[in-house]
Amino acid sequence: MREIRERMLDGSREPDGRSVAQWLGAGEYRRWTRLVEFIDSNYLGVFTPDWIFGGKKYGWGLRFKKSKSFCTLIPERNQLVVQIVFGREEREKVENILPELSPNICKMYAEATTYHDGKWLAIVADHDEVFDDIEKLLVIKRKPKHA
Repeated sequence: MREIRERMLDGSREPDGRSVAQWLGAGEYRRWTRLVEFIDSNYLGVFTPDWIFGGKKYGWGLRFKKSKSFCTLIPERNQLVVQIVFGREEREKVENILPELSPNICKMYAEATTYHDGKWLAIVADHDEVFDDIEKLLVIKRKPKHA
């Protein structure tokens, strides 16, 4: 299980772009915007992202959800975490493409905890190469609107 880093814990005010950029740092914020742009361009009009506060332990996350959860972007200090929850049928699809994913993502998936509502995968998006894997996983969660 991965260690939770310092998160945005001030529940009195919802984060904005400026505060997220300062919290993440320039490189991580670039990854944040790249992922938001991927979601916006491939799922145009599907999601209305909303900030959710998970309490003093988990802090803020930007959730993308329609009728069911798609993903949540979690700004940790100088690190972006992408949380994706896979239901039973989705897990079968993920397990079919594991050979296409990087060894690091395969390890994270294998170590992720499975709860009654699905397998909770928290991906540390700490380098650009991981984005190909994140995009493949998001396409399993929901086919892009333009496809």
